[in-house]
Amino acid sequence: MTTKRSRSGSGRRKAGPLLGAFVLMLTWSAGHTQQQQQQTITPNFKDADLALVIQAVQSITGKTFIIDPRVRAQVTILSSTPMTADAFYNAFLSVLQVHDFVAVPSGNIIKIVPAQNSRYMPGNDLPNRVSSSSDEIVTQVIAVKNVNAANLVPALRPLLPQGAHFVAHQSSNTLIVSDRASNVNRMMRIIERIDQAGDEEVEIIRLENASAAEIVRVVNTLYTGPAAQQEAATSAVKVVADDRTNSVLLSGEKNKRLQMRALIAHLDTPLEAGGDTQVRYLRYADAETLAGKLKEQITGIVQATPGAPPAPGGAGGGSSGADRGVTIWSDTQNNALIVTAPPKVMRSIMSVVDKLDIRRPQVLIEAILVEMNITKASELGVNWAVGNTDSDSTVPIGTFNQPVGNASIGSIAAAIDNPALLATAGLPTGLTLGAGRFLDDGTNFAILLRALRSDGNSNILQTPSVTTLDNEEAEIKVAQEVPFVTGQFTSTGSNNNNGSVNPFQTIQREEVGTILKITPQINESDSITLKIEQESSDLAPSATAASGAVDLITNKRTISTKVMAEDGGIIVLGGLIRDAAIEGENKVPILGSIPIIGELFKTRSGSKEKRNLMVFIRPTILRDGVQAAIETNAKYNLMRNQQLQRRNGKVNLLPGERQPLLPPIEDLSRYADPTAGAAPPAPNTETSTPPVQTAPLTPPPETTQGPPLAPPPATGEVPPQQPQ
Repeated sequence: MTTKRSRSGSGRRKAGPLLGAFVLMLTWSAGHTQQQQQQTITPNFKDADLALVIQAVQSITGKTFIIDPRVRAQVTILSSTPMTADAFYNAFLSVLQVHDFVAVPSGNIIKIVPAQNSRYMPGNDLPNRVSSSSDEIVTQVIAVKNVNAANLVPALRPLLPQGAHFVAHQSSNTLIVSDRASNVNRMMRIIERIDQAGDEEVEIIRLENASAAEIVRVVNTLYTGPAAQQEAATSAVKVVADDRTNSVLLSGEKNKRLQMRALIAHLDTPLEAGGDTQVRYLRYADAETLAGKLKEQITGIVQATPGAPPAPGGAGGGSSGADRGVTIWSDTQNNALIVTAPPKVMRSIMSVVDKLDIRRPQVLIEAILVEMNITKASELGVNWAVGNTDSDSTVPIGTFNQPVGNASIGSIAAAIDNPALLATAGLPTGLTLGAGRFLDDGTNFAILLRALRSDGNSNILQTPSVTTLDNEEAEIKVAQEVPFVTGQFTSTGSNNNNGSVNPFQTIQREEVGTILKITPQINESDSITLKIEQESSDLAPSATAASGAVDLITNKRTISTKVMAEDGGIIVLGGLIRDAAIEGENKVPILGSIPIIGELFKTRSGSKEKRNLMVFIRPTILRDGVQAAIETNAKYNLMRNQQLQRRNGKVNLLPGERQPLLPPIEDLSRYADPTAGAAPPAPNTETSTPPVQTAPLTPPPETTQGPPLAPPPATGEVPPQQPQ
């Protein structure tokens, strides 16, 4: 049946859909009494209200409907062929599905509600047969027999609409699904194909030559990539090693097990080298030291194994009767290890050697000792003496004799009377002004004014540096052996020497200078732990009897500590800041306190000393040959530039003679280049080390003060050479 629609000028929709529904109802009523089962309907609705369509379905099928207020839609049903009442009802259910509504049966009543509310309402519960074409709501429980029901939910849930209910009940291994009958039927068919019994069995493969753990490791390595992991997940093959029986256990699909069995059989072959002895040439480690450590390890493992039967030990190897035929000895000439052991133990030993025989990083340690001393001293005083030559006494009438600058009126008068004393004592330093009367009769007098001012300023910078391997102690010593008198003895009156005197002294020599002893340990985060013993000593400028010293005096500064520093960073180890001021005054009581006149009866002295001493250290990690070459070039060019400055700044008084000069670093680089005619490398010498960098580094501006405090340039970056 068809209906027509008309539009007015106002654009309002006329009763075309309603007229079509009435015509359909009249056609159905005309033959309802005679041919109810043979009646066919040809529906034709265009933009009809869903409520009108429900009324048509109710009148045709005789069903009772309850419509939710939220059920509103404009539907279109077009058909060119007649259909029965049941087919028309199924078409109506399809219309509801398109508009996200469902028809939920409740006894003889059918509820039309939104699809999201269907799971809370009873539907067609557990039907005997779920239709593959119906869109009615059904709830079905599906029993899963061979696979885990919970594992099916993530894989099948995306195939159902959002409003469907799909969960797993783990205790009964069943699935509960509530949705339209066509979808539920489709899920049941998919689950039936997945729920199949597998042919997984467990195979035990006994190995004859290889180790079970090593075979499993090699096989599992094949499944490390993304593609391999996906293949392993689909095949579900498990490979497990049994070390006790040296067997491999396989579990999985039969075809995959056959592939694994063939691979394992290929790997379980004897060693191609023949026998159980290997010669391992070492590249960095010491063979003799490493052999002793490996013997201790094998002996400890065997002793820790309960019930291990003893076997005769090998010659030149580990412990007797405890290593079960394992022998390890070293060839010092070739720096090689000779190992005889079963395959499993051999692999364990070689794995340890691979981890230990590596290039160890080096550490360049630069210590910076800075010492600045400022001293000031001033002395001022008056000495005088009065005497009478007419008196028979040699004692003066009065005197004020106080040394000023290690000289007094008495010492100066003695030197004038006996000039030979000047040879030993020398002339007094400072300003000396004197006046007096020296006659044969009468009263004589002498007055002496002494003034002395001394200033001292010293700036000492020491930069010892040393390079050592990680965790290896290094020591640099730049010192002199100074003799110190430790005892004296004199023997006299013996018969052999006819009573002559035989004096002698015992002398002990001690080192005076700069000594740096350090042990670095590189940590994971490029920080370095340093165990440091630093000593800096020198001789005092003078030692006099006045100071109470009977021999040489040494100034010593020592630091013993353990610190942590960053790679290329500077850290302070310690220091001393001292500021001392001393003032002294010597005067005659009472007379020295008289204003102005009292200056004739007093001497004054004052001194001030300021000392700043700091010790810094900078460690730099040299992980490869490039970094070591950069640091070497920097020090090398520093010394060469100093030689050039000295050579160009001096007057040449020896014509034809040239001062020694280091050759350019470019001339030395050919020794590191195998293609430049150098001797071939020794066996096992690492050939992958980059050649020494030939571009020199710029020396610091003041070459007499050691390396700069700034960190060295990054690896591979070489500053331009300073013009010479």
